[in-house]
Amino acid sequence: MVTITFNPKQINKKFLLELPERSQDIINHRYGLGSDAKKNTLDAIGKRYGVTRERVRQIENYSLKNIKKSDFFNSEEVVTVFNELSDVIKSLGEVVTENDLLTYLSKDRQIQNNFLLMLVLGESFVREKEDSDFKSRWFTDKKISKDILSLLQKLHKEFNENQLLSEREVISLVHKNSKLKSEKEEAVKRWLSLSKVIDKNPFDEWGLAKSPDIKVKGIRSHAYLVVRQNGSPMHFKEVAKMIQKHFGKKVHVATCHNELIKDKRFVLVGRGLYALSEWGYTKGIVKDVIKDILKKEGSLSKDKIIELVLKERYVKGNTVVVNLQNPNFFKKNNNGTYSIV
Repeated sequence: MVTITFNPKQINKKFLLELPERSQDIINHRYGLGSDAKKNTLDAIGKRYGVTRERVRQIENYSLKNIKKSDFFNSEEVVTVFNELSDVIKSLGEVVTENDLLTYLSKDRQIQNNFLLMLVLGESFVREKEDSDFKSRWFTDKKISKDILSLLQKLHKEFNENQLLSEREVISLVHKNSKLKSEKEEAVKRWLSLSKVIDKNPFDEWGLAKSPDIKVKGIRSHAYLVVRQNGSPMHFKEVAKMIQKHFGKKVHVATCHNELIKDKRFVLVGRGLYALSEWGYTKGIVKDVIKDILKKEGSLSKDKIIELVLKERYVKGNTVVVNLQNPNFFKKNNNGTYSIV
């Protein structure tokens, strides 16, 4: 972990002293260096001074160039400051999203804005804007950046529409395809966060960002992920609670129950207990489960039927016996086994 030993606000104050008062004010408003940390648009600043947005842009660019020409900017103190910032970027995996970088440097928005101005001024720092595949990012080595983005583009092709991989599996794929020196787990996670094509859900499962299992919408989809992550049947009350815990969405238990009933991905396997149909559970009430078992297995003893039904439903054995005694659906054979009427 790289420690920052300087105060970015103090450094920027010295930078701004190299400029006329109006230029200082424009830089302050453009980068949000004031107490409210609000970044002003070119149009807003233009109206403030009664000039065009293009004129504001010219003043901003001229001001940044003047700062870079100053003696202080080229001093040993500033060289040391920029070296520290460069070391931070390298420690975060060589390429890092703008948001991750600024959040690492400070939680305070105003201080983040001060760091951003320094990054813009530093000649060794390169910023690439957001595009269709990747978020806006900072780096210092163009070749390493190109290699990392190329690696991520290969990784994008590993995912199909419905595929989900654990974070461990995705990191293993990166290690398998990477020839880069920096492959520490935290660095790899930051590389993954650069992507707009793939993303992860609250359970650290990775898939295509557009997938409903990643970009989760609606109670049913939230419930599906919760139950699947649990790996065994859950009561609808617990499902509602876990949706709030993992997704921050408050769901009324009755609403949750109603949504689970309507969704074919879920099977009611006990009183209020739901499993996923993809786990192989038979749909229907206990009577339907018994009929399905007898269709597949033929005549069976009472004990065997109870054993097989209890694998499908969370009910008491006596419930199975009561259903077997319904002569409209089942009959007891001379040898003591049961079959369908």
